[in-house]
Amino acid sequence: MTETNNRSADFPIDPIFLERWSARSFPGEPMPEDDLLTMFEAARWSHSSGNGQPWRFSYTLRTEPNWQQYVDFLTEGNQPWAQHAGALVIVISKLRTSPTDGSEPKPIRTHSLDTGAALQSFTLQAALMGYVAHPMAGIHADRIRAELGISEADYMAEAAIAVGRLAPREMLSERFRGREVQSQRKPLSEILFKGSFKS
Repeated sequence: MTETNNRSADFPIDPIFLERWSARSFPGEPMPEDDLLTMFEAARWSHSSGNGQPWRFSYTLRTEPNWQQYVDFLTEGNQPWAQHAGALVIVISKLRTSPTDGSEPKPIRTHSLDTGAALQSFTLQAALMGYVAHPMAGIHADRIRAELGISEADYMAEAAIAVGRLAPREMLSERFRGREVQSQRKPLSEILFKGSFKS
């Protein structure tokens, strides 16, 4: 059994899986761009069906002039805390192949799955470096597509990630402070079925 970060695993795993968590409290400080690029490098080497690598990322740093634009890409429930991160990342997946042999593009059935794997690699690398990387489903996808010029026929805006150092939970507003705890997970008995499946 592995225990760390107020979490307990039933079987021995590397502590990084328990140490990674989606905190909301950021100090509102800049972060080095090279640190962020290291996280993208980890994402680049994720596994991918047919090596299609459908993940794409668009990012900005809090020191950039377009910072508020990326904050506004988030839903109103995420903006109050995510605006204090050091970087914001938009996670995008490519929906169809790009054949080089003249054949027609085909749907990439695993575009979201593969992109999710890249996102996980990103967040684990962030945790290894002492950062928090908090993925968010709460985004304004239509606004992202319009303002970043993303073709709806070819790409999907999947999520966003707030990245930065962890700050004390007291820096959060009362609205979010009570939620700033390491979440637990369902037991294996609810998600694992040997030789069968139960809905």
